[in-house]
Amino acid sequence: MAYNPFDLTGKVALVTGGNSGIGLGMARAMAQAGADIAIWGTNADKNAAAKAALADTGRRIETMECDVGDEAAVDATFARVLDVFGQVDGCFANAGVSGRGVTTFLDMSAEEWRRVMRINLDGAFFTFRAAARHMVKHGQGGVLAGTASLAAIEASPRSEHYSATKGGMVSMTRSLAVEFARYGIRAHSILPGWIETDMTAKWFQTEGFQKKVAPRVPMRRWGTGDDFGGIAVYLMSSASQYHTGDTFVIDGGYSAF
Repeated sequence: MAYNPFDLTGKVALVTGGNSGIGLGMARAMAQAGADIAIWGTNADKNAAAKAALADTGRRIETMECDVGDEAAVDATFARVLDVFGQVDGCFANAGVSGRGVTTFLDMSAEEWRRVMRINLDGAFFTFRAAARHMVKHGQGGVLAGTASLAAIEASPRSEHYSATKGGMVSMTRSLAVEFARYGIRAHSILPGWIETDMTAKWFQTEGFQKKVAPRVPMRRWGTGDDFGGIAVYLMSSASQYHTGDTFVIDGGYSAF
């Protein structure tokens, strides 16, 4: 029998913030590998565009509006996913907001701190909790994967709140990996480097960024959402069935240079 662990036929993946950028790249690759996909996003137009973009995969693609910082909304929308698909085998907590980087730590307001915490960390908690409850009950294992950032391991001045949420994502997934391994549930964090997305567009357009940051990327290009398709397929697949609690840095060599 041929070794074909990356065939995701029969599996269902949920991707929060999956209507663009890294999330859409993950969703596209998993759908092409045979998985059905549920995408959560807060922008109806971007949700519709994402569904249209994945139509040629031939898989079932459903998009749903959900604010992951709203606990009740997460639980209700996850229940909708189960009504539609019957199961969730992989949960990719990718929804996030930037720290903006416009205010020094000395002047950062509690409101600004909580804005980032609400989506990046509380949202991941609510999402993972709903998924883990289902996976334990379903009894078929699964994977919980969170999109963190290099800011979890490298300094990000003026965005301490963003760094804190991404460091928290790494720590949370490691703990989830240990607590739920007995149920066949694996957990990981993914740390992107400089990736061209809607969130990073404003920085990529500056002359200073082009001159100071671009030369430090050994692969000589920015990352794209599609660069995260491979890791998503791997984590969803049987090839990673004994792999848990890891931190994947995908940055074109930036942090090693």
